[in-house]
Amino acid sequence: MSDQFIPNITTELRKDIVKVPEAIQEASGIIIFGKKIRSIIYTTDIAIIRNTNANAVIAVYPFTPHPAITKSIIEAADIPVFSGVGGGLTQGSRAIYMSLFAEAQGSIGVVLNGPTPVETVREVGKVVDIPVISTVTSAYSLIEEKLEYGVKIINISAGEETPEVVAYFRKMYPELPIIATGGPTDKSIRATIQAGANAITYTPPSNGELFSKKMDLYRQQELDKYKELH
Repeated sequence: MSDQFIPNITTELRKDIVKVPEAIQEASGIIIFGKKIRSIIYTTDIAIIRNTNANAVIAVYPFTPHPAITKSIIEAADIPVFSGVGGGLTQGSRAIYMSLFAEAQGSIGVVLNGPTPVETVREVGKVVDIPVISTVTSAYSLIEEKLEYGVKIINISAGEETPEVVAYFRKMYPELPIIATGGPTDKSIRATIQAGANAITYTPPSNGELFSKKMDLYRQQELDKYKELH
Protein backbone atom coordinates (compact mmCIF):
# COMPACT_ATOMS: atom_id res chain seq x y z
CA MET A 1 0.00 0.00 0.00
CA SER A 2 1.33 3.48 -0.91
CA ASP A 3 2.45 5.72 1.96
CA GLN A 4 0.42 8.49 0.33
CA PHE A 5 -2.89 6.65 0.67
CA ILE A 6 -5.01 7.93 3.55
CA PRO A 7 -8.35 6.17 4.09
CA ASN A 8 -11.22 8.62 4.47
CA ILE A 9 -14.28 7.37 6.31
CA THR A 10 -17.48 9.37 6.70
CA THR A 11 -21.23 8.91 6.40
CA GLU A 12 -23.92 10.52 4.31
CA LEU A 13 -25.09 12.55 7.31
CA ARG A 14 -21.62 13.78 8.28
CA LYS A 15 -20.03 14.56 4.93
CA ASP A 16 -21.21 18.19 4.91
CA ILE A 17 -18.84 19.69 7.47
CA VAL A 18 -16.93 22.94 7.87
CA LYS A 19 -13.49 22.17 6.46
CA VAL A 20 -10.47 24.31 7.26
CA PRO A 21 -8.29 25.38 4.31
CA GLU A 22 -5.84 22.71 3.15
CA ALA A 23 -2.98 25.23 3.29
CA ILE A 24 -3.06 25.02 7.09
CA GLN A 25 -1.61 21.51 6.84
CA GLU A 26 1.69 23.12 5.86
CA ALA A 27 2.11 24.49 9.40
CA SER A 28 4.41 22.59 11.77
CA GLY A 29 1.77 22.32 14.46
CA ILE A 30 2.11 22.53 18.24
CA ILE A 31 2.11 19.32 20.29
CA ILE A 32 0.12 19.77 23.49
CA PHE A 33 -0.20 16.78 25.81
CA GLY A 34 0.65 14.48 22.90
CA LYS A 35 -1.85 16.01 20.45
CA LYS A 36 -0.51 17.82 17.38
CA ILE A 37 -2.58 20.92 16.62
CA ARG A 38 -2.26 22.79 13.33
CA SER A 39 -5.77 24.06 12.61
CA ILE A 40 -7.86 25.89 15.21
CA ILE A 41 -11.39 27.00 14.42
CA TYR A 42 -12.43 30.31 15.96
CA THR A 43 -16.05 30.01 17.02
CA THR A 44 -18.38 29.49 19.97
CA ASP A 45 -21.11 27.98 17.79
CA ILE A 46 -21.65 24.47 19.11
CA ALA A 47 -23.21 23.25 15.86
CA ILE A 48 -20.10 24.28 13.91
CA ILE A 49 -17.76 22.90 16.58
CA ARG A 50 -19.49 19.50 16.25
CA ASN A 51 -19.17 19.56 12.48
CA THR A 52 -15.62 20.55 11.54
CA ASN A 53 -12.35 18.85 10.66
CA ALA A 54 -10.27 21.39 12.62
CA ASN A 55 -7.82 19.99 15.17
CA ALA A 56 -9.05 22.27 17.97
CA VAL A 57 -11.33 25.20 18.78
CA ILE A 58 -10.47 28.57 20.31
CA ALA A 59 -13.52 29.76 22.23
CA VAL A 60 -13.07 33.44 22.97
CA TYR A 61 -15.90 35.96 22.83
CA PRO A 62 -16.55 39.68 23.52
CA PHE A 63 -18.43 39.17 26.77
CA THR A 64 -17.47 38.48 30.37
CA PRO A 65 -16.33 34.82 30.48
CA HIS A 66 -18.75 32.53 32.26
CA PRO A 67 -18.29 28.93 33.44
CA ALA A 68 -21.62 27.89 31.88
CA ILE A 69 -20.41 28.92 28.42
CA THR A 70 -17.08 27.14 28.83
CA LYS A 71 -18.81 24.01 30.15
CA SER A 72 -21.32 23.91 27.28
CA ILE A 73 -18.64 24.23 24.60
CA ILE A 74 -16.34 21.60 26.11
CA GLU A 75 -19.18 19.11 26.63
CA ALA A 76 -20.33 19.52 23.03
CA ALA A 77 -16.87 19.49 21.41
CA ASP A 78 -15.15 16.33 20.22
CA ILE A 79 -11.87 18.22 19.73
CA PRO A 80 -9.61 20.06 22.22
CA VAL A 81 -10.81 23.48 23.41
CA PHE A 82 -8.77 26.59 24.20
CA SER A 83 -11.02 28.62 26.50
CA GLY A 84 -11.10 32.39 26.81
CA VAL A 85 -10.86 33.45 30.47
CA GLY A 86 -10.77 37.24 30.15
CA GLY A 87 -7.93 39.44 31.29
CA GLY A 88 -9.06 42.72 29.71
CA LEU A 89 -12.02 43.96 31.74
CA THR A 90 -12.13 40.64 33.57
CA GLN A 91 -8.90 40.75 35.55
CA GLY A 92 -7.57 39.47 38.85
CA SER A 93 -9.57 36.93 40.83
CA ARG A 94 -12.29 36.33 38.23
CA ALA A 95 -9.78 35.50 35.48
CA ILE A 96 -7.96 33.20 37.91
CA TYR A 97 -11.17 31.39 38.93
CA MET A 98 -12.26 31.14 35.29
CA SER A 99 -8.92 29.53 34.47
CA LEU A 100 -9.41 26.96 37.23
CA PHE A 101 -12.94 26.23 36.02
CA ALA A 102 -11.73 25.87 32.42
CA GLU A 103 -9.05 23.37 33.40
CA ALA A 104 -11.44 21.41 35.62
CA GLN A 105 -13.98 21.24 32.80
CA GLY A 106 -11.41 19.89 30.33
CA SER A 107 -9.85 22.81 28.46
CA ILE A 108 -6.50 22.10 26.82
CA GLY A 109 -5.41 25.72 27.37
CA VAL A 110 -6.61 29.10 28.62
CA VAL A 111 -6.50 32.29 26.57
CA LEU A 112 -5.86 35.68 28.20
CA ASN A 113 -6.70 38.91 26.38
CA GLY A 114 -3.92 41.25 25.29
CA PRO A 115 -4.47 43.90 28.04
CA THR A 116 -4.14 41.32 30.84
CA PRO A 117 -1.87 42.71 33.59
CA VAL A 118 1.31 40.81 34.36
CA GLU A 119 0.04 40.20 37.91
CA THR A 120 -2.98 38.30 36.59
CA VAL A 121 -0.79 36.32 34.19
CA ARG A 122 1.47 35.34 37.06
CA GLU A 123 -1.39 34.15 39.29
CA VAL A 124 -3.07 32.19 36.48
CA GLY A 125 0.26 30.53 35.71
CA LYS A 126 0.54 29.44 39.32
CA VAL A 127 -2.83 27.71 39.55
CA VAL A 128 -3.33 25.89 36.23
CA ASP A 129 -1.51 22.92 34.76
CA ILE A 130 -2.48 23.65 31.16
CA PRO A 131 -0.83 26.13 28.76
CA VAL A 132 -1.49 29.81 29.35
CA ILE A 133 -1.92 31.64 26.03
CA SER A 134 -1.59 35.40 25.65
CA THR A 135 -3.25 37.24 22.76
CA VAL A 136 -1.00 39.65 20.86
CA THR A 137 -2.52 42.37 18.69
CA SER A 138 0.54 44.23 17.39
CA ALA A 139 4.33 44.33 17.37
CA TYR A 140 4.05 46.79 20.25
CA SER A 141 2.53 44.19 22.58
CA LEU A 142 4.73 43.71 25.64
CA ILE A 143 5.14 39.99 26.19
CA GLU A 144 8.58 39.54 27.78
CA GLU A 145 7.33 39.69 31.38
CA LYS A 146 4.28 37.59 30.52
CA LEU A 147 6.54 34.86 29.16
CA GLU A 148 8.57 35.01 32.36
CA TYR A 149 5.41 34.59 34.46
CA GLY A 150 3.92 31.57 32.76
CA VAL A 151 2.70 32.29 29.21
CA LYS A 152 3.62 29.28 27.04
CA ILE A 153 2.03 30.25 23.72
CA ILE A 154 1.15 33.55 22.05
CA ASN A 155 -1.92 34.00 19.87
CA ILE A 156 -1.30 36.71 17.27
CA SER A 157 -4.31 38.51 15.85
CA ALA A 158 -3.09 41.66 14.13
CA GLY A 159 -5.39 41.92 11.11
CA GLU A 160 -3.65 42.42 7.78
CA GLU A 161 -0.34 42.94 9.59
CA THR A 162 -0.39 39.48 11.17
CA PRO A 163 2.40 37.97 9.01
CA GLU A 164 4.70 40.90 9.82
CA VAL A 165 3.92 40.66 13.54
CA VAL A 166 4.51 36.90 13.48
CA ALA A 167 7.87 37.43 11.79
CA TYR A 168 8.80 40.07 14.37
CA PHE A 169 8.14 37.82 17.37
CA ARG A 170 9.58 34.75 15.65
CA LYS A 171 12.87 36.62 15.23
CA MET A 172 12.82 37.59 18.91
CA TYR A 173 11.79 34.14 20.17
CA PRO A 174 12.92 31.40 17.73
CA GLU A 175 11.34 28.54 19.72
CA LEU A 176 8.19 30.22 21.07
CA PRO A 177 4.97 28.42 20.04
CA ILE A 178 2.90 30.83 17.94
CA ILE A 179 -0.76 30.60 16.98
CA ALA A 180 -1.90 33.20 14.45
CA THR A 181 -4.88 34.18 12.35
CA GLY A 182 -4.39 33.05 8.78
CA GLY A 183 -6.70 35.36 6.91
CA PRO A 184 -9.25 34.44 4.23
CA THR A 185 -7.08 32.94 1.48
CA ASP A 186 -4.51 30.18 0.98
CA LYS A 187 -2.02 32.90 0.07
CA SER A 188 -2.50 34.78 3.35
CA ILE A 189 -2.40 31.52 5.33
CA ARG A 190 0.88 30.48 3.69
CA ALA A 191 2.35 33.94 4.31
CA THR A 192 1.52 33.61 8.01
CA ILE A 193 3.03 30.11 8.18
CA GLN A 194 6.17 31.19 6.34
CA ALA A 195 6.52 34.09 8.77
CA GLY A 196 6.79 31.58 11.61
CA ALA A 197 3.32 30.59 12.85
CA ASN A 198 3.09 27.03 14.15
CA ALA A 199 -0.72 26.82 14.12
CA ILE A 200 -3.43 28.79 12.33
CA THR A 201 -6.82 29.99 13.52
CA TYR A 202 -9.62 29.92 10.96
CA THR A 203 -12.86 31.90 11.22
CA PRO A 204 -15.66 29.86 9.60
CA PRO A 205 -18.75 31.21 7.87
CA SER A 206 -21.60 31.91 10.27
CA ASN A 207 -24.36 29.40 10.92
CA GLY A 208 -26.72 31.67 8.98
CA GLU A 209 -24.45 31.82 5.94
CA LEU A 210 -24.02 28.06 5.90
CA PHE A 211 -27.74 27.41 6.26
CA SER A 212 -28.56 29.94 3.55
CA LYS A 213 -26.62 27.82 1.04
CA LYS A 214 -28.50 24.72 2.16
CA MET A 215 -31.85 26.51 1.80
CA ASP A 216 -30.91 27.50 -1.77
CA LEU A 217 -30.27 23.81 -2.47
CA TYR A 218 -33.62 22.80 -0.95
CA ARG A 219 -35.46 25.38 -3.03
CA GLN A 220 -33.76 24.14 -6.21
CA GLN A 221 -34.66 20.55 -5.37
CA GLU A 222 -38.31 21.53 -4.84
CA LEU A 223 -38.34 23.38 -8.17
CA ASP A 224 -36.81 20.42 -9.97
CA LYS A 225 -39.39 18.07 -8.45
CA TYR A 226 -42.25 20.40 -9.37
CA LYS A 227 -41.04 20.58 -12.99
CA GLU A 228 -40.73 16.80 -13.09
CA LEU A 229 -44.33 16.35 -11.95
CA HIS A 230 -45.75 19.00 -14.24
